[in-house]
Amino acid sequence: MGKFHDLIPEEGGWKTLRRENLYDGPHIQVEAIVRQTPSRPEGVPWTVIHRRAACVIAPLTAEGGLILIRQERVPVCRELWEFPAGQVDRWDGPDTLRETALRELTEETGYRLAEGGELRAMGHFFPSSGVMDECSFLFLASPVVPAPHGATPEESEAITACRTFTPAQLRTMIAEGEIVDANTLAAYARLAALGWLPPPGENS
Repeated sequence: MGKFHDLIPEEGGWKTLRRENLYDGPHIQVEAIVRQTPSRPEGVPWTVIHRRAACVIAPLTAEGGLILIRQERVPVCRELWEFPAGQVDRWDGPDTLRETALRELTEETGYRLAEGGELRAMGHFFPSSGVMDECSFLFLASPVVPAPHGATPEESEAITACRTFTPAQLRTMIAEGEIVDANTLAAYARLAALGWLPPPGENS
């Protein structure tokens, strides 16, 4: 499953002392481990869910609109507005992340990076670090344009809408709790912190 978690360094007082595989599925692996930490050298027992790394893409049009998809999420019984995202199938270094980001952008939204456009890395975050070691890498794709063949989502995905929102609309949706997807919230926060979005109050 593209064991990205094997690349997480155990240094500075971190070391896995014991591990037992509890479940091995197509998307996740569950282990019972005992891990030494900087403050607990004797080790602490933990149940860890391993999941492949993911890429999250904020698509920005030349007019300044941000593209979101609306997707059915089975675990929470809801349709959520989200930035496109997808798991990294294999790990061959940073170029793999770029390939994944561009692939997921087109597959899920039907847009692609424009000629001369730029895919800008915005760092990473851990969506649920208390139980899972998944690492999500954030990108801004700008500008994006419609792809010739449209969206081609995977069979397991149910994407029910794809729309362009202004940054002001996105801020309102976040403030009012209409956007609750962790990837989207993290990407928006990173965009705002980097100053890559218009400040509040601008008509955009």
